[in-house]
Amino acid sequence: MTNLQNYSLENVEFMIDAIKTKLRMATAAAMQASSFDSDKYEDIKDLYDIVSSKDSFSISEVEALVSELGKLRK
Repeated sequence: MTNLQNYSLENVEFMIDAIKTKLRMATAAAMQASSFDSDKYEDIKDLYDIVSSKDSFSISEVEALVSELGKLRK
């Protein structure tokens, strides 16, 4: 398992890819790890933890999570 405790571009990429896959994002190509600042790392990790903890999501949950992810972009 990847150690996600500390910031690295690789960790951001791993988490963003996992979130995109789990949420089956239609706009996944628009979300690149380089689009996020390192000071948003804890927020990205929080979203990753939420997404990883659930097996399925309602449409409104997906919309809310994608919206939050969008707010974290540069």
